[in-house]
Amino acid sequence: MFYWFYRHLDINIFQYISVRAGIAFFISFSLTMYLLPKFVKWAKSKKASQPIYEYAPNSHQEKVGTPTMGGVVFIFSSLIATLLTAKLNNFYVVGALLTLGTFSLIGFKDDISKIIKNSNSAGLSPRGKLILQFLFATIIAVVLVVYHHTTTLYTPFYKYPLFDMSFFAVIFWALVMVSASNAVNLTDGLDGLATVPSIMAFVTLSGLVYVTGHSVFSSYLYIPSIQISGELAIVGTSLIGALIAFLWYNCHPAQVFMGDSGSLPLGAFMGYMAIVAKSEILLILIGLVFVIETVSVILQVGSYKLRKKRIFLMAPIHHHFEEKGWKENKIIVRFWIISFMANLVALLSLKIR
Repeated sequence: MFYWFYRHLDINIFQYISVRAGIAFFISFSLTMYLLPKFVKWAKSKKASQPIYEYAPNSHQEKVGTPTMGGVVFIFSSLIATLLTAKLNNFYVVGALLTLGTFSLIGFKDDISKIIKNSNSAGLSPRGKLILQFLFATIIAVVLVVYHHTTTLYTPFYKYPLFDMSFFAVIFWALVMVSASNAVNLTDGLDGLATVPSIMAFVTLSGLVYVTGHSVFSSYLYIPSIQISGELAIVGTSLIGALIAFLWYNCHPAQVFMGDSGSLPLGAFMGYMAIVAKSEILLILIGLVFVIETVSVILQVGSYKLRKKRIFLMAPIHHHFEEKGWKENKIIVRFWIISFMANLVALLSLKIR
């Protein structure tokens, strides 16, 4: 809508991505701040709370009755903000809307099943969820290849491409999106633990897509130049605004959880933005907290199956620290610090090439 003002009403300021990104931020922030209290009130009246996992630390019993599916609100707000401010004829924006919409639907289906049947095991089966994630991720990856999005692979701190993945990029990109989606989902176990690292990741990724879409900046920094990808920064900033508003209600003690309907699309979209910005490998650093959480689960499961011994007191690793007696706030803030430092290094990699 705001770009239409520029094209047809000659309001020149709306041609700039930075201006429309700022507008998108405040629209999504305001909309989430307005809608979320209403959603929390409605969810409490309908008892729309996710059952506490039976093997979770005892301290989690305090969270019984906390509404879930808050992700529906901030994803909705972000989509509205994007529709009002971004160029809807931009291929990468359409891909972003498709990514957020499809993965949010998977999460919504999983959340609503758990709520209705009042059981953590009543949602989508792990296999069923994974199949749906790979299905949608593969469709998005195929469209990227067909649209001629570059399939060359880049690595941080090195300005030349490693090699051309060709059509194997479809498999790799689908894996990136699904892995990131599940990594954020695993991390979402404490109040605000997944929210702030997501905000930091989207700040970095929004900067990356903006720079790669700017021919002068990309040339100066020796990074790939991806035409029209800068518009994707508007979607990223709309999510940042919505997540900051969500944090107002999600910080400890949380009044609402994001649920799978929030965590799955957040992770998938991180993967999508990294793919567009040719930063698939850099995503490991951008989402370091999510990587640590995922690796802890893989190590725990692998160790138990091979040796019948556990490495951690409980996995994901944030539960390990809970079992060691750390207060929830201490775990959360320390993980935020790790995420902040990792994203600083990721941004520094733009200049060190």
